[in-house]
Amino acid sequence: MDFNEEQIERYSRHIILEEVGVEGQEKLLKSKVLVIGTGGLGAPAAMYLAAAGIGTIGLVDGDVVDLSNLQRQIIHQTKDVGKPKVQSGKETINEMNPDVNVITYNELVTSENILDIIEDQDYDFIIDGTDNFAAKFLINDACVLAKKPFSHAGIIRFQGQLTTYIPDNGTPCYRCIFQSPPPAGVVPTCREAGVIGVMGGIIGTLQALEAIKYILGVGETLAGYLLTFDAKKMEFRKIKVGKNKKCGVCGEKPTIKTLIDYENPSCDLKSGKLKG
Repeated sequence: MDFNEEQIERYSRHIILEEVGVEGQEKLLKSKVLVIGTGGLGAPAAMYLAAAGIGTIGLVDGDVVDLSNLQRQIIHQTKDVGKPKVQSGKETINEMNPDVNVITYNELVTSENILDIIEDQDYDFIIDGTDNFAAKFLINDACVLAKKPFSHAGIIRFQGQLTTYIPDNGTPCYRCIFQSPPPAGVVPTCREAGVIGVMGGIIGTLQALEAIKYILGVGETLAGYLLTFDAKKMEFRKIKVGKNKKCGVCGEKPTIKTLIDYENPSCDLKSGKLKG
């Protein structure tokens, strides 16, 4: 593709990087990334993907902007309160970078629609920006069955975590690590536990970086590792995790052949301890 003068200037800091260059930027502009959840994680992830020149970004969310979201969901503004999150996100991205084609799905993911959404634009990479176990296991299982790479992340209070799954390379999926959702009522909701707003930016932008590195084929992703962050201690830990041969969805004898809609408790960390 031929870059116009505005694009050369816009992406100049990428183009001068040996690891990106003109060919790499062309890959980004031709790529498609689906962001599920336009909230604390999905908001910064989508904004940095748009700034980087990801050509097509899908936004999935069935919620509307609430005033309490604005402490961390930076893709939305005060004027957007009451507006569908995907509409607000699309408007912000379009104002930031007109090169980006934003596809919106004003709905929550379920076992009935998630595969259709993933396959709608044949997305290259999926970002899980959701805040509940039900969605996270659903996204994991759908991506494993559809053979789509994705980034999982979770945040609560002053803690965060993320990992990346890449099909057909022997790395563990989310279910390999956490196996199954906890019983309903065991995990506190985000509203009960709270979260420091900037945590979404720290972890969400790392998810965007994982997508960009995967598309460019640059460096190492977090496939096979769980990265945790403790903001109080300013401490990152990179923990090696192995593939579970008995995993219900990607193990040697998988038992999960169809998608499951679990009950939907919010958040995914128990009592401030990382759980998923």
